Amino acid sequence: MDVKSNHSSPVLTDPVPINKSRLGIRSSLFGYSQQDPSVSPSRRIRAPRKSLEDVRTNGWLDAMKASSPPRKKPIKEYNIEFASNDSTDSEDYRSWMLDYPSALDSFEQISVFAKNKKVAIFLDYDGTLSPIVDDPDSAFMSEAMRATVKNVAKFFPTAIISGRSRDKVYELVRLTELYYAGSHGMDIIGPVSQTVSNDHPNCILSTDHRGKDVNLFQPAREFLPMIDEVFRTLVENTKEIKGSKVENHKFCVSVHYRNVEEKNWTIIAQCVHDVLTNYPRLRLTHGRKVLEVRPVIDWNKGKAVEFLLDSLGLTNRNDVLPIYIGDDKTDEDAFKVLRERNCGYGILVSSTRKESNAFYSLREPTEVMKFLQLLVNWKRQQESI
Repeated sequence: MDVKSNHSSPVLTDPVPINKSRLGIRSSLFGYSQQDPSVSPSRRIRAPRKSLEDVRTNGWLDAMKASSPPRKKPIKEYNIEFASNDSTDSEDYRSWMLDYPSALDSFEQISVFAKNKKVAIFLDYDGTLSPIVDDPDSAFMSEAMRATVKNVAKFFPTAIISGRSRDKVYELVRLTELYYAGSHGMDIIGPVSQTVSNDHPNCILSTDHRGKDVNLFQPAREFLPMIDEVFRTLVENTKEIKGSKVENHKFCVSVHYRNVEEKNWTIIAQCVHDVLTNYPRLRLTHGRKVLEVRPVIDWNKGKAVEFLLDSLGLTNRNDVLPIYIGDDKTDEDAFKVLRERNCGYGILVSSTRKESNAFYSLREPTEVMKFLQLLVNWKRQQESI
């Protein structure tokens, strides 16, 4: 397989390791008594100067701003908001696409490499199968997208690898034909195979939604009590920050600031910072207007792709073509695996210029659906020959 020249690392990088905060969890946030009704809301949301120094020193504010997508405008097909296409028409974006060409325009080339190969499809959910929206609970995929993904699974082994909990992403997708990996790949349902041993301490024999035997792989199981504790603490400590939302994704905690005024991002960043000082085995990563707290283990979406390929019996074969489609920084680990193994294609979903380990790009979920439909039609034609 021809490989383009290596791209630089993703734009966003994790902040430097967290040092012991000079501030307490509550005092660093508000500097007032929660029971004092005389304090005005505007005063309550003000961050101490030391807080600003803490989160700036750790690079959090810069990363939060860098991970913030442009404002949205509605697209009629979904009756919901996608990223504005204005940026895709800019000279800068067209120049960027010389390095990350459209997977739609390049489909013929992709199909040439896919011929006589076992194609495996890996998909992110938010921003890939569904639009990015202000309320994560409203990130629904369209029925047309659901039908498309179901057709894909008829012809190719297909898995969704999401930052959401595995149960939540299944609730949103509702397709039993797929494999699911939640919490950035730390909670995986995969096929039972001889290559993945059930004797592994983090892998147990289980059943999926159809009652079929599967391997349940959870490499961070020991962190569950810690994640639950951090979730409860962050819910309590962010409840005064208007627009904030904390979600428990089982093996990670997401703190959304999409609906928080930018002037108050310091507050929410410092809140997470101070909580994490008490948990050295947890780390912070950044997504699209979200801070994510995860266990410090050598596991990510790229490792999840490798695990699933192994489970499917598709490792160390020359006749395999994995395709991973995703839109976020966390998907870069999967793109990197495919690039370094020289065995597949990463496709970045983005309407704005960003550096990536992907080979190709798509602008938004509607283009993802078109690409998947092309794959299905191509496979049908191959089988009819």
